Amino acid sequence: MRNVTIKSSLYLLVGLSAIAWFSLAYIGGLDLSKVKIFFGLVPKVVSIDLLVIAVFVKWGWKLKVFRGWLVPFPNLNGSWVGLIYSDWKNPETGETPPPIPVMLTVNQSFFHVSCMMRTSEMESYSYSEGFLIDPDRQIKNVAYSYTSKPRLSLNERSIPHDGTAVFQIIEQPKQKLIGRYWTERLTKGEIVLEYHSKELLEELPKDLGDHPVTEHENRR
Repeated sequence: MRNVTIKSSLYLLVGLSAIAWFSLAYIGGLDLSKVKIFFGLVPKVVSIDLLVIAVFVKWGWKLKVFRGWLVPFPNLNGSWVGLIYSDWKNPETGETPPPIPVMLTVNQSFFHVSCMMRTSEMESYSYSEGFLIDPDRQIKNVAYSYTSKPRLSLNERSIPHDGTAVFQIIEQPKQKLIGRYWTERLTKGEIVLEYHSKELLEELPKDLGDHPVTEHENRR
């Protein structure tokens, strides 16, 4: 897929340059058969190309018209909410907790994507990210490695750690991210998320629910 988009990008850039060249010549009444005039337009054509590329990188890549043939990855920008199904066991009870409410915020540009995951007990942020897109093999994933930092008051049962998450991207009929994760604490689990908002929220929506372990401790 990467080779296809590179080839498409080159074809599009050549076509754009040709249009710019002939348009400038037509507007200026210039004769492109003259070598000096032809190459004299190079600075202006390059400037037009750079302007179009800048607009595309900033905003254009998000348009659906470019998906697949020019932009291989989907636009995941925004906030996603759902549940974590973890095999972690509470050291105080020895029990696996019920599903944990979670929010993932994705900040994506044409060249980069970063992920921040939050529960009411921790925040984790990505430091190595990437897409794995291969339509021929029906693969559409995003993966990242992260550092998780629980609240300081929870250090006795939940220490900072690193891990990796891999999400399958589902766009139809409803936007979802379905993934799995594993950590250096030797815990693992599944995460199911649905698209919530285009805004990058900084705290969990109030209707998402409380963390089941915190809720249990508060009841004691």
